[in-house]
Amino acid sequence: MEATDPASDPVLRFDAVHLWRHTQTGRHVLLSDLHWDVRRGQRWALLGHNGAGKSTVLSLAGAVQHPSGGTVDVLGRRLGRTDLRELRTEVGHVTAAAAVPARLTVRDYVLTGITGTVQPLPGQYGTAERKRALESLELMGLGPMADQEMRQCSQGEQSRARIARALVPQPRLLLLDEPSAALDLPSRERLIDALDTLALEYPDLATVLVTHHLEELPASFGHALLIRKGGSVASGPVADTLTSAHLSTCFGLPLTVSREDGRWRARLAERHRPAPSWNA
Repeated sequence: MEATDPASDPVLRFDAVHLWRHTQTGRHVLLSDLHWDVRRGQRWALLGHNGAGKSTVLSLAGAVQHPSGGTVDVLGRRLGRTDLRELRTEVGHVTAAAAVPARLTVRDYVLTGITGTVQPLPGQYGTAERKRALESLELMGLGPMADQEMRQCSQGEQSRARIARALVPQPRLLLLDEPSAALDLPSRERLIDALDTLALEYPDLATVLVTHHLEELPASFGHALLIRKGGSVASGPVADTLTSAHLSTCFGLPLTVSREDGRWRARLAERHRPAPSWNA
């Protein structure tokens, strides 16, 4: 169950947000009239096809760039009226594209989350910070690997280490940009299990998970935003949002959506499947 307080101010608010880039051929629209609220303790899935604008939304939520129109409020502060560098210290932003220093131990890599640096700064870490680092590693199922070098970790272990690093500064908002990308099935399932554990241990932490695979959604995520070509298709509780009709519109394909034990699945609608062919 998500910890929500309807009367609380949003952790994240998009109000009529537009984002565009000027190119040689004219204005290229990335986001169009996007409205979205994320409140304390809510866990949101952000879904859409490749190029739909998911990572662009996260770049605004993570105070990486400003909107071209409308307003974005992150942790009660409006982009364009606040110091982005200071604001980013309260937002954990995890992306699989981030390079991982190969020769650092897992423990030292996670500690760099305290200072937001590529290499560790030992003089900046006290007993409390080191304790938090170990707690984050344990939470992500990496406690026994603390002294192992990052280069010896699998992709799945590195993905969980990135999340552990983002948790050490105790953020109020956690953004996960396709953390399951390129993971095999066992690694994906360990990551999903770790995210469900995170939801139990940090019930007030607002979290946004970007993906384009329903199967990657942890059961603990109770809200979803579907976007297509930079605009919202549907938004709200997962039971109302992750429907066959909404997902079909979002991905431009007739889909049948099902849910079992809190986990989701999407497949091509039966009437649109080609008849099987058999080779002699």
